[in-house]
Amino acid sequence: MTAAVPSYLSPTGQEIVFLLLGAVAVGSALLVVTTKQLVHAALWLVVSFGALAGCYLVLTAEFVAWVQVLIYVGAVVVLLLFGIMLTRAPIGRSADLDSGNRLVAAVVALATAGVLVAVVIDGFRTAYTPLQPGGGAAGELGASIFRTWVLPFEALSVLLLAALIGAIVLSRTDITSDDSPPTVESRGK
Repeated sequence: MTAAVPSYLSPTGQEIVFLLLGAVAVGSALLVVTTKQLVHAALWLVVSFGALAGCYLVLTAEFVAWVQVLIYVGAVVVLLLFGIMLTRAPIGRSADLDSGNRLVAAVVALATAGVLVAVVIDGFRTAYTPLQPGGGAAGELGASIFRTWVLPFEALSVLLLAALIGAIVLSRTDITSDDSPPTVESRGK
């Protein structure tokens, strides 16, 4: 007996949601690399990471989806925005972000995407696995982190907090070099 392979012409609701989230992820990723405003690029990156987390949820990988949100959206993008703010990078439109190689970059990107799509379609043409929710290992992983490794976990959080406070102190410009308290005139500047 052979198992019936479902038709690709009649997708299920899960497949439609997955394709829509994939389209949002690809579209926002294109906006990340084509926008000329650095802050907008970071915000489009949040949308792309969020759509990818939604794809993980549709694939019943809830733990991976929440790790995607916590680590990438919550940490990487915030780190990028802090880097922009602390280095006083230009926030508006910047001509320095355009290297002038748009045509070459577009050709290389399309060729790479074509090769990747061809390889994936050829490799997984007949592979089909129905989506069924399964028991993950998130409970065991959480118990391991918060029982066995709780002290290093908390030490790392304190270290990251100290680094954040240090970055904020270093970026302040209203701190004077002498030991005198700030005057009313210097507070207004």
